[in-house]
Amino acid sequence: MTLRPILIHPDPRLKTVAKPVDRVTPEIGRLAEDMLATMYDAPGIGLAAPQIGVLSRIFVMDCVKEEDAPARPMVLINPEVTWASDETATYEEGCLSIPEQYAEVSRPASVRMRWTDLDGATREEEFGGLWATCAQHELDHLNGRLFIDYLGPIKRQLITRKMQKLKREKARA
Repeated sequence: MTLRPILIHPDPRLKTVAKPVDRVTPEIGRLAEDMLATMYDAPGIGLAAPQIGVLSRIFVMDCVKEEDAPARPMVLINPEVTWASDETATYEEGCLSIPEQYAEVSRPASVRMRWTDLDGATREEEFGGLWATCAQHELDHLNGRLFIDYLGPIKRQLITRKMQKLKREKARA
């Protein structure tokens, strides 16, 4: 397992639509392991492949927050939403590619997703609450969209400037 560097916005790879995964290979399995390790280390609850510079349609998530509950790492390959509720929910979202920045985003409160798992099997599950928000946030990454794209232009520009400054400071360090 290798911890991978997480791209910081702005980066053109974060705005690129990821390509479908043709088939599940041992390399995809290793990528998923690296992504889970990187996500847990960050720490975060979701990570999409484009965030580590891999433009493939795969993301990982684990939204278990309770200390005594077992982890539930999930790997979703070529995910797609098959149903979304009319009801919406608003969460304060953050992103590992936009550190220390948060904003409220409204999304469908529940979604059903279909994806391929690491065994090559098709899976489908309905997500609600934080799981629904996270799944949609990560799917957005695969479509070249960031949570700040839901914000007004002034707030989005302010956050982008903070990230540019952060990248300059990291480059000097």
